[in-house]
Amino acid sequence: MKRLLLPVTALLALAGCSGPGLLDAVDNLTPGDKRAVRLVSGASYGQDRRQKLDLWRAGDADHKVQPVLIFFYGGSWNAGNRRDYGFAARAFAAQGFTVIVPDYRLVPQVHFPAFVEDGAAAIRWAKDHAAAYGGDPQHILLAGHSAGAQIAMLLALDRHYLADAGVDPGTIRAVAGLAGPYDFLPFDVPASIAAFGRAPDPALTQPIHFARRDAPALWLATGSADTIVRPRNSQALAAAQTRAGATVLYREYPGLNHGDIVMALSKTFRRKGPVLKESSAFLMAHAGLASAP
Repeated sequence: MKRLLLPVTALLALAGCSGPGLLDAVDNLTPGDKRAVRLVSGASYGQDRRQKLDLWRAGDADHKVQPVLIFFYGGSWNAGNRRDYGFAARAFAAQGFTVIVPDYRLVPQVHFPAFVEDGAAAIRWAKDHAAAYGGDPQHILLAGHSAGAQIAMLLALDRHYLADAGVDPGTIRAVAGLAGPYDFLPFDVPASIAAFGRAPDPALTQPIHFARRDAPALWLATGSADTIVRPRNSQALAAAQTRAGATVLYREYPGLNHGDIVMALSKTFRRKGPVLKESSAFLMAHAGLASAP
């Protein structure tokens, strides 16, 4: 299989695949894991063309009721496509989750808080429809990478987004954040300036501002070599949640950079670190369907 990777990746790169899309294509050709099936493709959770989602489930799950995991991809709030993250959906589906991957509106079409509101609307769709596909709407979990982790954390910590979407904020049981920006004031890079520079109160863009004792359980992972979203973001939020008396687990993977930590979900690069195994164990435990690790 390894001998095939180089020519396959070269062909896909020539075809114009994005980095995550290339990873997804290679992962799809790599053996391992239970077979996962995309049961829903492009379901609308809003009126905009970007407000669509896919739903995945392990092919051998039959009629088992599973916790619902909603995965938000990264891309600096200005890029990304749900179809490129099939590798993440398949990985988590093989661990026993019914997985939803939504697209959301991007900068410059929108600015904060529109993409967070889209996340809340996707959760509302899950509450209304996941049961039809074997998902338990009472056990909703969130995960995200980079900008997607920031969206997931705001949805979990700032109660008003879910309340405004007609969802009980207590529905969210746990969140796994991969290399997320949670404490990134002042806005000093073009992506954050473009996404959040118009916010009347910049503090409300920061997940750490909403640290609270009764928050969902948080699993915060980062790589020691991440120079894009530095580990201090996860460290600071973990410390704030600990001070508040909340449930939080901080995990730093030696030598992993910003991209490595999401690549480690794929079969091809899983040896980089046990990101999938450890995040899945934490989420499943706090969904109430397994013993704590």
